[in-house]
Amino acid sequence: MPPDQKHADSKAALPASEPGAAKPDPILVCENVRKSFGGLVAVDVDHLEVQRGWITALIGPNGAGKTTLFNVLSGFDSAETGTWRFDGRPMQKLPPHRSAGRGMVRTFQLTKVLRGMPIIDNMRLGAPGQRGERFVPGLLQLWRNQEEEVTRRAETLLSQFNLTRMRDEYGGALSGGQQKLLEIARALMVEAKMLMLDEPVAGVNPALTDSILEQVVKLRDDGMTILFVEHEMDVVMGISDWVVCMAEGRIIAEGPPEVVGRHPEVIDAYLGTDE
Repeated sequence: MPPDQKHADSKAALPASEPGAAKPDPILVCENVRKSFGGLVAVDVDHLEVQRGWITALIGPNGAGKTTLFNVLSGFDSAETGTWRFDGRPMQKLPPHRSAGRGMVRTFQLTKVLRGMPIIDNMRLGAPGQRGERFVPGLLQLWRNQEEEVTRRAETLLSQFNLTRMRDEYGGALSGGQQKLLEIARALMVEAKMLMLDEPVAGVNPALTDSILEQVVKLRDDGMTILFVEHEMDVVMGISDWVVCMAEGRIIAEGPPEVVGRHPEVIDAYLGTDE
């Protein structure tokens, strides 16, 4: 079955729901995830499933716990309680590099581009398990072969993200939007199954916003799962298959974007009214 048809069928199979609904084929399942800072509960998620092959948006007001949840799930922070399984495997005790090695990769609100390093080297740094990090293998032909393979993959991704002409420029020469594109491309140096994007178009001009969103949709259409945090509701409504809304660390609603946008609790906590 073509990926787009499979995607359409899985969407049709799941109606609008309240928090905690089971998905047809979840790639990520979270249970009882709690994270607090002092006396403040930042994340209090009883149950969350992310459907494989969908674009799922995570929305909510500032301080809702979205980025903290990202940090916990990707290994950049620890939770007091909870379990989460990615593609059937437990993830809750893995450091970030091992989470990425299993196919769960992420970007950040503030890009981590190395401004004093050429773009192609920024990309190479994203490749996992490089033998050149060890002295002896670095002397062998094996390492040189791997370096060539890494460079080929980096150049393929730069072409995919329309950054080839910037290959030898320094990271600091890129605009904010181009840095966002580079960070997504670099994340894909790992064989990713799910890409977690934290505000991928924040502060980006409209032309580059369109380019980033086109890449996100293409990745979904090619079979990748996308989970992204976003405040711009036009973006959420335009590309999401499913929307999860958080407030005060909890998930208060989830469903198709057009349904969540009318949900009373979502309107009250996040969207507001025109009155």
